[in-house]
Amino acid sequence: MEYWKHSIDALHQQHRYFYRFTKRIFDLVASICGLIILSPVFLVIAILIKFDDPHGPIFYEQTRVGKFQRSFEMFKFRSMRVNADKQLGKIADKNEVSGPMFKMKHDPRVTRIGHFIRRYSLDELPQLLNVVLGEMSLVGPRPPLPSEVEHYDAFSMQRLDVLPGCTGLWQIGGRSNVSFDDMVKLDLEYINRCSFSFDLYILIKTFVLFFKPNGAY
Repeated sequence: MEYWKHSIDALHQQHRYFYRFTKRIFDLVASICGLIILSPVFLVIAILIKFDDPHGPIFYEQTRVGKFQRSFEMFKFRSMRVNADKQLGKIADKNEVSGPMFKMKHDPRVTRIGHFIRRYSLDELPQLLNVVLGEMSLVGPRPPLPSEVEHYDAFSMQRLDVLPGCTGLWQIGGRSNVSFDDMVKLDLEYINRCSFSFDLYILIKTFVLFFKPNGAY
């Protein structure tokens, strides 16, 4: 892991025009096809969310920080109770990971259906729309919250030199069981190694995790 603890070659990444072009075309086609094929799954999840908590919305929009520190609204299926963000202060001392992220295995703000869709990463599916809009890629570093970026050092800030992704090495490498520092190292490893074949490898591994979860909560 220590091998990857160095600065990325940002200039090299900027000049990878063919890779970025083909990745964008693949992202666009795959995400549109995914939205069409998975539309029945979207409908079922939407019904379950409304049945579990009829007074709250189906979708949840959250401000995230993307490439070059540009903010955007990331879409998810709502897995928490309404006003969950405002309740974070009450349980902030129960954070189970180090660094500027918050993770709690038995978060009381998560709904019953929320636990299920989080375990199988189904809450992430609406991010295919972010991919269509060009705000995210299918594969890349996870987009952080603005409050997390405020605590980034120069090393961690390198995660924001590329488009954020729906999945990446962090997700297939342990997800919630991975510390913040290791997540950053995995993201930088991906940026240094990224290629079309490597992206396909990560997508295939992510597809397997839908059926065999590896620590998402």
